[in-house]
Amino acid sequence: MTISEQWHTFTAAPHRVMFLGGALQSIAVMLWLLVEMATRYGVAGHPMDWPVLPGAVHGYLMIFGLFPFFIFGFLMTTYPRWMNGKEIPARRYVPAFVLLMLGTAGFYAGLMTGRIVLLVAVFATLAGWGVALYALLRVLIDAQHPDKRHPQIIFIALSMGWCSVAAYLVWLGSDNAAWLRFALQGGLWFFLLPVFASVAHRMIPFFTSTVLPQHLVTRPLWAWWTMLAASVMHGLLQLADAAAWLWVCDAPLAAAAFYLTYVWGLRRSLSITMLGVLHIGFAWIGIAMLLSAVQSFASLISHGSTFIWGLAPLHALTIGCFATLLIGMGTRVTLGHSGLPMQADTKVKLMFAGIQLAALLRVLADMLPTQAMHWLYFAAAAAWLACFAPWASRYLPIYWRPRADGKAG
Repeated sequence: MTISEQWHTFTAAPHRVMFLGGALQSIAVMLWLLVEMATRYGVAGHPMDWPVLPGAVHGYLMIFGLFPFFIFGFLMTTYPRWMNGKEIPARRYVPAFVLLMLGTAGFYAGLMTGRIVLLVAVFATLAGWGVALYALLRVLIDAQHPDKRHPQIIFIALSMGWCSVAAYLVWLGSDNAAWLRFALQGGLWFFLLPVFASVAHRMIPFFTSTVLPQHLVTRPLWAWWTMLAASVMHGLLQLADAAAWLWVCDAPLAAAAFYLTYVWGLRRSLSITMLGVLHIGFAWIGIAMLLSAVQSFASLISHGSTFIWGLAPLHALTIGCFATLLIGMGTRVTLGHSGLPMQADTKVKLMFAGIQLAALLRVLADMLPTQAMHWLYFAAAAAWLACFAPWASRYLPIYWRPRADGKAG
């Protein structure tokens, strides 16, 4: 196969290019974190002198450098199918991929050189994000379908993600902490959680009813709207520095998530690994928001003097929910759109279990603080790499090979 033919195969479908970027990032983000922690805690060498605060780097890489690749790859594949629209052409998703990859690689280069390169890199990411948004917008506008609620809400959330990246760019140029705060909080509560909640609400009942046909699966809209409204309110309260009142929105969000976990049949889903991992990932939303609600209420009654679990609720959400759904949906799309059997062998099951371990270890690192808690940070990062490194090595070659069934795409 010539280079031209291989490039044609690689760019034959949006999930191929985007998932490749996401797979590479799933390794790179954790390698950077390990370097940062090893030098910060004196395990190896001296603390690194980054151009910006490590927390701002970690937040950017996880929120805007990892998840968007998988989100855009998934949505560019499913958007046309949800609305019976036209497939997105390569002339729209390939430029988006190239710009996002340039932005990602440039960001790592900027960490070693300085803010000017970081500014250019974030601008490239912003441009790539904009191109991807336009590709999805064309499908949303052109498709004639009576129900566009999920695609519309997801598009709004993606647009808020773009605004959050823009805020990060402004922060890099101005060093005004308010812009950084908006970028990170907006990225979490106006972008990531609404996207994952909406995709789960749209797809988990569908997958469940397909695999378990005797199981009646409902999709109550009130629970979805509750999660969306509560997520936005959580972000606004964070921006208002009113963490003691987060329980007002986090408790309803947790209740709605737990209700959906129950009615969607978590227990029955566990008999089928590829389905069960999606249910488990979604269940982490309820757990995370319950932890956040309890922590917030404890802060209220103690007049702000109690912050019992630190970032444990946040990592229960980002690793437990987002990363689990990411690897679950990513595996499903990769297998289903490459002509391979939709089955989870022992290695895949271990990868899924490893993500739960990584989430648990990172949550415990904040819930059980000790002088040696940084070793739990290392253990969580190692568990992450032990899952995503084999996942990437297994599925990366699929993205530049023809489909196993000989079909196009």
